[in-house]
Amino acid sequence: MFSNNKPGNRPLNPNTPYKNNAQKLKATRIGIDTQQELVIYIRADSPVCRSEGFVAQTRVRVSIEKRFVIAKLNVVSFDLLPPDTAGLCDSAWRKLGLQEGDTVKIEHPDFLASLSYVRSKIYNNVLSTEEIAHIVADIVAGRYSDVHLATFLTACAGDRLNRTEVAALTRAMVESGQVLKWNHHHPILDKHCVGGLPGNRTTPIVVSIIAAAGLIMPKTSSRSITSPAGTADTMEVLTPIDLSLEQMQTVVNAEGGCLAWGGNINLSPADDLMIRVERAINLDSEGQLIASVLSKKIAAGATHVLVDIPTGVTAKVRTEERARRLSEWFVAVGNELGIQVQTIITAGVEPIGNGIGPALEARDVLAVLKRESNAPTDLRERALLLAGTLLEMSGKCGSGTGEIAARAILDEGRAWEKFQTICLKQGGLRSIPEAPFKQPIGASATGTVTKIDNRQLAQVAKLAGAPQAKSAGVLMAKKIGDKVAANELLMTIHAETLGELKYAEHFYQRIGGVFSITT
Repeated sequence: MFSNNKPGNRPLNPNTPYKNNAQKLKATRIGIDTQQELVIYIRADSPVCRSEGFVAQTRVRVSIEKRFVIAKLNVVSFDLLPPDTAGLCDSAWRKLGLQEGDTVKIEHPDFLASLSYVRSKIYNNVLSTEEIAHIVADIVAGRYSDVHLATFLTACAGDRLNRTEVAALTRAMVESGQVLKWNHHHPILDKHCVGGLPGNRTTPIVVSIIAAAGLIMPKTSSRSITSPAGTADTMEVLTPIDLSLEQMQTVVNAEGGCLAWGGNINLSPADDLMIRVERAINLDSEGQLIASVLSKKIAAGATHVLVDIPTGVTAKVRTEERARRLSEWFVAVGNELGIQVQTIITAGVEPIGNGIGPALEARDVLAVLKRESNAPTDLRERALLLAGTLLEMSGKCGSGTGEIAARAILDEGRAWEKFQTICLKQGGLRSIPEAPFKQPIGASATGTVTKIDNRQLAQVAKLAGAPQAKSAGVLMAKKIGDKVAANELLMTIHAETLGELKYAEHFYQRIGGVFSITT
């Protein structure tokens, strides 16, 4: 599959089982949602467990005909599952395309040779292109447990990946899935924000402006990793986003843009598997970030990509020095992989917009698109800056004229019209839910707001239930520079359950708040 010259480290084919005398069990769908983790459930007294020596947490190869997955084994003792039956989680059932009553083979997978490369990286050795490709291939094949994935991600965190390794990781992640091809002569545009700035939901506005300008922007987004909402989480409030490849192509061919979840169309599937574990360990490192972003963009067929890098002491990127380094790496890795990447380093000292959380951010997006009088100015202006830059990158507008053109498209209502038609093509425009429980938070003193802690504010929103609870989050009433009186409203916590509301409020009070007020 791949080659390297290290003795004893010859990569093995992940499709090859350890031995051929596989045990067979009847398959049943057990009705457990494990998201993307593949899990199989077998009785402890099953002949498979006895003969093969399988124990809990073992990785096993489950196959039917030519289809197979590598799944984690959970050993159970309840009588609802017969000894001759294997229960499969929903994701494994779908991946294997099973029907009730099918028989599956259960066997040992091949030896996981690529773990030696992970161990090498733990000791800060440089990985070759072939070694990285082998690791990614094993991840996509399902051969890595969550522990293996977390180990690999941690070993690559910080500055432990050099630029060559990041490019190799990006390329391997692209090749792990399909790459979209668009039958358009125009440049294929895309944008991404590196995150860390609550409420910065510019993407739906930018896509609407770009598509209304007659350009192509097939936007695929991920769900939140460490924030209270990702673009996919917010768009899911407004319209269906679980588009198939064929549905996505239909929307883009008709409207010039879409707002879809990338996890449903097999674009860089290795990235989706890594994101699930990154979310659990609250890790989003620099090298992984670049590989994650660019692999998704290249797989989506983008030729021109704009990356927004918000920078501030409580943002994900905290210093101008790191922002410049990240910018240089994005551009360099993009060039190496054949796409044009441009970056914008923007202010990241406070949240953007009024809402933090999927539904609250969706309200802000619609307010800007509909040109409502109470629409957040900061969200509007940032979206216009990004859309204008993309118009210039595409060649549609000359230098210095892109933002003027973007503003005209928004102010004339063409962006709002385009957003509505995109949503209708994706399945309809939904109404935005309202949280049933709310807790206002007042100022502790009279003075001026001089600082807002983005990270702690995001944590409050997450403890309130965001992004899983769509209407949960925080609604801001004040920004930096605003004057406040004692007990005047600073923000309101929104939650779908009373318990989550109290949990978020307790955390806010325990940390002493997220607003710094100078008297």
